[in-house]
Amino acid sequence: MKHSRWLGVALIVALSIMLGPFLIIFFASFEPTSTLRFPPTGFTLFWFRKVLSMSMFQKSLVLSLRIALVASLLSLLLGIPVAYATSRYSFKGKRLIELIVTSPAIVPGMVAGLALLRFFVLMRVFSVETTLLIGHTAIVLPYAVRSVLSSLTNLPVSIEEAANSLGSHPVRTFFLIVLPNIKVGVISAFIMCFITSFNNVPISLFLSGPGVNTLPIVMMTYMEYYYNPSIAALSTLLIGLTLAIVLLAQKLLGVSKLV
Repeated sequence: MKHSRWLGVALIVALSIMLGPFLIIFFASFEPTSTLRFPPTGFTLFWFRKVLSMSMFQKSLVLSLRIALVASLLSLLLGIPVAYATSRYSFKGKRLIELIVTSPAIVPGMVAGLALLRFFVLMRVFSVETTLLIGHTAIVLPYAVRSVLSSLTNLPVSIEEAANSLGSHPVRTFFLIVLPNIKVGVISAFIMCFITSFNNVPISLFLSGPGVNTLPIVMMTYMEYYYNPSIAALSTLLIGLTLAIVLLAQKLLGVSKLV
């Protein structure tokens, strides 16, 4: 009985640490005055209407969504072949390729951002948005590879061998047999990549330019000059968007292991 009580206390403390900050931001977004505070002194939806009508947030939101979507798709196009090759074949330099692919997830974000900045400054051939896209693709690629690789590891090779022995071409086998069986891994990889790219700060901080800024960078800049509940309202909307994406995937695609 005493053991169960301590487990209950530990659970409450853990939930408070994880959910407490989000609940504070949620309630603070309804503060009627122009100062961000908790607990709120009243209730208003003014700050939600304000952030949705501000062009700076609208423009940066569209940019963040576009970069996150394209970077996630590119990471899957690159990551699925890499994951398949490393899971099904043994070749010279395999470990080196795995290390290179996963290195963006190991290297600190600020270091990776500075390295990418210096690289693109020396090249001087890409636009700001293109450099952002390449940088975001690089940092989310490891998540795509690892998620797909996990699904491929759990898929018996005998299924592919049986299809090939019946005359199916390896490419046809991949698209008709392998890909449908690793659907959960691919979907989870896409969602993970999309959320990681959308919320990224270090890479975006270094690679953004005049008039081309992602939403997290615009939010940080806004908070340097204003301390009102508008950022709390925007954060609440973003949390709701993230939850909606995960729940929609779980409902429509059956990805029950994502949450």
